[in-house]
Amino acid sequence: MSERESMPCDVVIVGGGPAGLAAAIRLKQINDALEVVVLEKGSEIGAHILSGAVVDPKALDELLPEWRDQGCPMAEVPVTDNWHWVLSRGGKRAIPHLFMPPFLSNDGCYTGSLGNMTRWLGEQAEALGVMVFPGFPAADVLFDDSGAVAGVVTQDMGVAADGSHKPDYQPGMEIHAKYTLFAEGARGNLTKRIKARFDLEADCQPQVYGLGIKELWDIDPDKHVPGRVIHTQGWPLSESDTWGGGFLYHQAGGQVALGFVTALDYENPYVSPFQEFQRWKLHPAIREYLEGGKRVAYGARAINEGGWQSVPKLAFPGGALIGCAAGFVNVPRIKGSHTAMKSGMLAAEAVAAAIGGGAEKTELGDYDAAVRSSWIADELKKVKNAQPAVAKFGGDVGTVIAGIDMWMRTLGIGLPVTMKHDPDYTHTHRADLHRPIDYPKPDGEITFDRLTSVSYSYTNHAEDQPCHLKVKDMALQEASELGVYGGPSTRYCPAGVYEWVDVEEGDPKFVINAQNCVHCKTCDIKDPNQNIEWVTPEGGGGPNYPNM
Repeated sequence: MSERESMPCDVVIVGGGPAGLAAAIRLKQINDALEVVVLEKGSEIGAHILSGAVVDPKALDELLPEWRDQGCPMAEVPVTDNWHWVLSRGGKRAIPHLFMPPFLSNDGCYTGSLGNMTRWLGEQAEALGVMVFPGFPAADVLFDDSGAVAGVVTQDMGVAADGSHKPDYQPGMEIHAKYTLFAEGARGNLTKRIKARFDLEADCQPQVYGLGIKELWDIDPDKHVPGRVIHTQGWPLSESDTWGGGFLYHQAGGQVALGFVTALDYENPYVSPFQEFQRWKLHPAIREYLEGGKRVAYGARAINEGGWQSVPKLAFPGGALIGCAAGFVNVPRIKGSHTAMKSGMLAAEAVAAAIGGGAEKTELGDYDAAVRSSWIADELKKVKNAQPAVAKFGGDVGTVIAGIDMWMRTLGIGLPVTMKHDPDYTHTHRADLHRPIDYPKPDGEITFDRLTSVSYSYTNHAEDQPCHLKVKDMALQEASELGVYGGPSTRYCPAGVYEWVDVEEGDPKFVINAQNCVHCKTCDIKDPNQNIEWVTPEGGGGPNYPNM
């Protein structure tokens, strides 16, 4: 049997997104002698990055002040104008910016591919001597005798679906580190374990999520306005008793990035976020931009929406949570990359100070304190009631309540109320309380089916490998997920991974098409019994997003 090789370093960072790379760069800026390793599960840096994106450059300005002159692709398109529409079935009304708190403005922001920006950050990290390893997911956590985190183990390679070792089998490597930073993004597999082991959520509210689905289109040049940013709310989710909204960003190269976020606390198990997105594209105000254009990419990813009250304890012996692993998304602004990067920088400063003082695998209390006294906290506290207000009172009334609350906090008045929320899966109703939703069939020009869409994410997994979507109790899945809730997995997944077959014949079987998985994590979040767990597949598997 092969023994695992091991590799020592000062810091290992799990996840090569904006937070992880910002942490790596800051570590090397402080102390060039530090050995810093970044593990990324995607085939390359940026392969799994999915965001709108409109980026606030605040953290980037702090990290790399000359970024605009250093070839960063995000510098290509500054935001030029902003629109916010409330959609009805056939019409729209614009919300004047006068009614919005000034901190919701996109002035000074940039729109473009966060994946490409991340690739650029990866180049900056490597130029500083950071060891970046794409295609190496962290699959397990190492602990020392005192119980402190001591590093991670990368995923085994060359394991067959039946668990046997193929001829190219390679056991994962142990990465031993003085400190480990978890930057896995929303609903990270190892982050879940760390939260549970150290009870990091004891004093915060549960994290809640939205599912963001995105397409990239080449559109008619006459319709393209570089830097135009459009956000929408209302229809079609207003007809499904849920909430969320759409976006359409005019980016470089004659392209628009458009997408739709559905809050995953919806009650009706017949809701399909994918179909809601397709229906949204048919609205006249959106469709007019797409007609005569061509879709070139597709993807999906869960987004943290819990806000400040869902931020857990951030530090534990031997490591810390950074970025969306901790949950720093500003929901009303639909932005999180700047807060994610800042958290990575603050963690790096705490780690560098600890190592410089001769401390290893201690609890980085200075990092937790630094975040809670930083502009991350200032920004998120102003909007902490926005998501719960809309979730509780609906799109129209909730938006008004959220707006009042944000204005009062902007003026320094503040309300003594912190609205609460429950985990998304607890909101799902029994199927017999709702009717199936009759979604329009795809037309192949503006709207599409899921399997065709997945082909535009360029997703690939080695076929002969263990399924990375673990059903804990198959009997429970049949009796409850299908029998009570009507099989919502067949609708909430944006990649067509799950199917119930032979139901009418009385012999239902749960089919998992794991090769389609785009790593959005929705099943791990929304399964009504928390009976599905997403774990890391073999390295390099999953989507390969171009320009997303």
